[in-house]
Amino acid sequence: MLVVLQKEMHDFGRPPKLARTDQLLMTLMYWREYRTEFHIGISYGVSEATVCRTIQKVENVLMKSGEFRLPGRKALQPSDTLLEVVLIDATEQPIERPKKSNASTTVAKRSVTPRKHS
Repeated sequence: MLVVLQKEMHDFGRPPKLARTDQLLMTLMYWREYRTEFHIGISYGVSEATVCRTIQKVENVLMKSGEFRLPGRKALQPSDTLLEVVLIDATEQPIERPKKSNASTTVAKRSVTPRKHS
């Protein structure tokens, strides 16, 4: 991967903060460890935007080289694979609650309850 990256990525303009090896390692960390761009940026001392741009550039170069491609959908799941499906019914069910009765409620007269005086 590093050979393809060094051959295909061209240097122009301001020199990058990270070497090609660090750029490749950053991309691999992003793919493999599912780390956020923020945390990768903290590790390398660069901003999230720099991490995003670097990952995009490395991905584009590796895809254009043609050496690193993922197999199609059909190749990932052969037809002889047994699938087991488990369904869980998570719909809402009514809860049985005790019925309210006059004996269980307390009755208060309006004249007994305190009022706010303004």
